[in-house]
Amino acid sequence: MLLVRSLLFTALFYLWSVFWVLLILPLVLGPRIWMVRSWAIWSGVVILLLRVVCNIRVEFRGRQHIPRTHALIAPKHQCMFDVFAQFTVLPDSCFVTKKELMWIPFFGWYASKGRMIVVDRAGQAAALRKMVADAKDRFADRRQLVIFPEGHRGEPGVAGDYKPGIAALYRELDVAVHPMATNAGVHWPAHGVLRRPGTIVYEYLEPIPPGLKRAEFMRVLQERIETASTALLPL
Repeated sequence: MLLVRSLLFTALFYLWSVFWVLLILPLVLGPRIWMVRSWAIWSGVVILLLRVVCNIRVEFRGRQHIPRTHALIAPKHQCMFDVFAQFTVLPDSCFVTKKELMWIPFFGWYASKGRMIVVDRAGQAAALRKMVADAKDRFADRRQLVIFPEGHRGEPGVAGDYKPGIAALYRELDVAVHPMATNAGVHWPAHGVLRRPGTIVYEYLEPIPPGLKRAEFMRVLQERIETASTALLPL
C-alpha cells in the first residue's frame, strides 16, 4: 500500500506540476512578484496531495521567527520539497540555486523571472563575490534570501559539510541569520519514490545575531541546525 500511494502521489505531483508550469507561462510577461507568489499556490496543492494521498502532514514551527521582510535564512536540506515548501510561508523568497538547474525548461525561465540567485560552483572566489553582490541587490527589494548551508541534500541524522557561502553572506550583509531545522528526509527521501506517512516539520529557529566571528558563527549555525533537526527524528 505504501508503494502504491507513493507512486500515485508521484504521478499526481508531476501531472499537477506540468499543468501549473503551462498555466503560469503568461506570468513571464508580468511583474516579478506575480511569478514568485504563484509558486505558493503550486506548493500548497503539493502539500494537500501529500496529506490526502500519502497521509503526510506539513507543519511549520517557530512561526514567530519567520521573517516578513529582508532576511537571510539557512535551512537544513534533506529533499527537494525543502525548497518549495517555503513558498507557502515566505512572502517574497529568493533562493540560491546552482547554474546547471537554469538549463531546465520552464524551471530556468521562471527562476530567472523570479530573480533567483544563480551560482556557478566552478567559479570559486568570483562566484562568491557575485553571489554577495546579487544578495545585496535582492535585499534592496526586502526579499527573504534562502541558502542551504550544506549546498546539497543530505540524509536525516547526518551533518553535512557546511560551505563558506553562508558565512560570506552573513559577514557582507551584516544581518541576522534564521536557521531552520527539518526532518523532511524521513518522509520524502532524497532518492526514490517512497513517501512515508507522518509529519514533515520545518522549524524556524531563533535568529543568530550579526557580528560574530566567522568560526564562531559557523559553529553556532551548525550546532543549532543539527541539534534541532536531530530532535525531530523518530526515536
